[in-house]
Amino acid sequence: MGTFCSVIKFENLQELKRLCHWGPIIALGVIAICSTMAMIDSVLWYWPLHTTGGSVNFIMLINWTVMILYNYFNAMFVGPGFVPLRWKPDTMYLQYCKVCQAYKAPRSHHCRKCNRCVMKMDHHCPWINNCCGYQNHASFTLFLLLAPLGCIHAAFIFVMTMYTQLYNRLSFGWNTVKIDMSAARRDPLPIVPFGLAAFATTLFALGLALGTTIAVGMLFFIQMKIILRNKTSIESWIEEKAKDRIQYYQLDEVFVFPYDMGSRWRNFKQVFTWSGVPEGDGLEWPVREGCHQYSLTIEQLKQKADKRVRSVRYKVIEDYSGACCPLNKGIKTFFTSPCTEEPRIRLQKGEFILATRGLRYWLYGDKILDDSFIEGVSRIRGWFPRKCVEKCPCDAETDQAPEGEKKNR
Repeated sequence: MGTFCSVIKFENLQELKRLCHWGPIIALGVIAICSTMAMIDSVLWYWPLHTTGGSVNFIMLINWTVMILYNYFNAMFVGPGFVPLRWKPDTMYLQYCKVCQAYKAPRSHHCRKCNRCVMKMDHHCPWINNCCGYQNHASFTLFLLLAPLGCIHAAFIFVMTMYTQLYNRLSFGWNTVKIDMSAARRDPLPIVPFGLAAFATTLFALGLALGTTIAVGMLFFIQMKIILRNKTSIESWIEEKAKDRIQYYQLDEVFVFPYDMGSRWRNFKQVFTWSGVPEGDGLEWPVREGCHQYSLTIEQLKQKADKRVRSVRYKVIEDYSGACCPLNKGIKTFFTSPCTEEPRIRLQKGEFILATRGLRYWLYGDKILDDSFIEGVSRIRGWFPRKCVEKCPCDAETDQAPEGEKKNR
């Protein structure tokens, strides 16, 4: 019993470390500032103990804060759910993860941040310092919905507070009639005076609320779009690559996404349930007619083989320190650094890189460390500036991988 309790305490302590990250610190800071200032300003603008409207307004503010924090911590601490270590089903279609020493279940992907294979992985979110996936997709999406709604309410209070306070201060100077609802007319005067510091803080909180509403609201619509199609962000990208692969090679085949149930409501129920527990076990999924459990994984294997064929070898011509936004690689490289937590890799002149994708001023690929690279035994993967490398002559002429790589396909 004692050992069990010590394990539970240790695991809880490990989970609490998720809070020690810039994402949760900023997110919880924004929630704290907006919620606290909204409650203070609501007391100044619409005294909750004098009218029913004021009471309802104040209770709604508390309700927004509680629901936002509940879903936020649920998404963070419940987590996405991980494929069991050393999970080995009887199938030849799944990819093997050497880190987890297990096969990747359908819809699962290995997260380098969590260092585990995540069930139905959507993405790794720095704001909750955890992955969004099978178990916490609903909580994460509800957080994305509730945060903008709470911020809209808070922003309305901020605007009304500043308006009534400024209006009544001007009214005092001109001896005009003052608004009855304002705290300036209340007797006794409000406990919290609305001075210059309070005005500046309210204005700052208003900016945070409006910015959060726009940014998080956009993320909510993106999430709902893929949920109603029963996809994840990664699976949407896989589907796009499938279309690109078929078009590139002019193949006589059609890729059908297997998990779209054909009804938005049925897709919605795959994530949101009355019990709060998602359907299924995260390892097997219902599929549409004409598909099977491994339709998506087979397509992934095809894309992996295609990726090796279409990758391009580059030679490093400039050293690169691995900095996220290098100042010495040009202004355009500095300001177009990939907005992702994916790693950057340090480069030294003379090394070779196998690039698999890229942006205008950045490339993503694997550093070739030895002859065993093609077999996936040894690799360092990440982003690096395009200006630090040049295409190898054989790739420049044929736009394909070198002969040495062709042998290992």
